[in-house]
Amino acid sequence: MPKMKTKASAKKRFRLTASGKVRAGVAFKSHGMRKRPTKMIRQARGMMILCDQDAKKVKSYMPYAK
Repeated sequence: MPKMKTKASAKKRFRLTASGKVRAGVAFKSHGMRKRPTKMIRQARGMMILCDQDAKKVKSYMPYAK
């Protein structure tokens, strides 16, 4: 059987935690931060954990992720 391919866009954007959850960057941070509320900028720092429905889709894109 041939190996399944990992989607290159998914491996660049997502990481799996040790417990198997999917981490992703927070949206709307690339530019225009000056006009956003300070609270939004503060809460958008770092990474976020995806919900279960989205994580299931992302895991299907990365079949060999641990």
